[in-house]
Amino acid sequence: MNNRQLLYALLVAGMSLGTAWAIRGQFGHEQGAAWAGGIGGLSIVLIAKRKDWYAKAFQLALASAAGWGVGGIISYGKVVGFARGLEFGNVYYGFLMLGIIGGLFGLIGGGLFGLTLASSPEKPVRWSQLIAEMTAGAILFYYLLIEQLGWLMTPPRSEAWAACLGMTVALFWYMIRHKQHSAIRLSIFAGLGGGFGFAFGNFLQVMGNVSGIHFNFWNVMEYSIGFFGGVGMAYGTFTSEWETTDAQASRSGLLAPIVILTLIIPFIVWDQSFKTERLVETIRSFDPLTDAAGITTYVQWIALLLVLSFAAYGVFKYYVRANAPLSELRYEGIQLFFFLNLGLYTIYSILITCAFMSLYRIEQYLYILNVAILGFLVKKTQASFSNRGLNLSRWAINFAFIIAIFAILTAVAISTHGELNGANRRFE
Repeated sequence: MNNRQLLYALLVAGMSLGTAWAIRGQFGHEQGAAWAGGIGGLSIVLIAKRKDWYAKAFQLALASAAGWGVGGIISYGKVVGFARGLEFGNVYYGFLMLGIIGGLFGLIGGGLFGLTLASSPEKPVRWSQLIAEMTAGAILFYYLLIEQLGWLMTPPRSEAWAACLGMTVALFWYMIRHKQHSAIRLSIFAGLGGGFGFAFGNFLQVMGNVSGIHFNFWNVMEYSIGFFGGVGMAYGTFTSEWETTDAQASRSGLLAPIVILTLIIPFIVWDQSFKTERLVETIRSFDPLTDAAGITTYVQWIALLLVLSFAAYGVFKYYVRANAPLSELRYEGIQLFFFLNLGLYTIYSILITCAFMSLYRIEQYLYILNVAILGFLVKKTQASFSNRGLNLSRWAINFAFIIAIFAILTAVAISTHGELNGANRRFE
């Protein structure tokens, strides 16, 4: 029974972050990843059904958003192209580097989420110190690896992966010093899931392109990193030990996370994505005679009003109405926020692709199906917890196993196609 509960929990967490991350493919960059990361973190709170976690649900969602979002600075378009070639070395390099990039997403996202779970009045996380150390790590590693040693992953694109690697090392050094073992375990499995999911997703994309099936297989790759990243983060959470803390939330600590999650992140997505040129071009691509400019204006205003309404509702329901110094957040309220958040992100994807006007983007409707399935599963799913501790030798074996799988994927990929469009070479 416990294993079955765990499998259901992993499925729901994987579908939550997978759906959000696939939607993130329409928006990209840090803001899109942050929106998806917040949804993934919140799904774990709902699955856990621990009352003491409801009290810091918004802080947990924000920590997950920040961690997964910071990885959005990494450029990986060229790396995806490396895995579309014909030479074993170039293709294997592409899969390995995608594993590293996806791993960095998960390591930081899972680490910050885990530290927020572990933080308590008796053992608080010193966030200002951690942020300073991660900033210093980013600067030092970027300067050493890129400027001094010239270890370029994806020339001539940005090499911000080195900065994220520095942040990850600093994050782990902090967790090790402060003996945050559960957060370490969570971070490791989120990283393994994200790394495997990104490389495997690109393999699926290559196979999909070879098949000739008309579908957005880039979106399949995005769903894969989110799904396996969510599974890894959930597995690390539910197989670790967490102290029980006060089940009430300080009202003063609610406002900033709510505003960031409901207003700032969505508004930046709106500002950076709903450009007139992009929307007009999209509309004219499937209907040249339509009043593209007029429809674009409606889409832009609808998207903006949705964000403002979501933010106003979030602040009113979870902050203004909770007028006592301590607020007891309940499961129903967190669940409502989760589906409003994911629902808005889904609507944004349909609006930006103009899928409400044409069936040319069939994957957009699969998002709606995913949300509907989650609506059925979330309330029925409850995780079973166990404490499996740290097992470095097993993790090393798992890592080696994943590296071997990448070699197999490389051999299969290069045997099934000729030179694909978008293929890149890292080594001549």
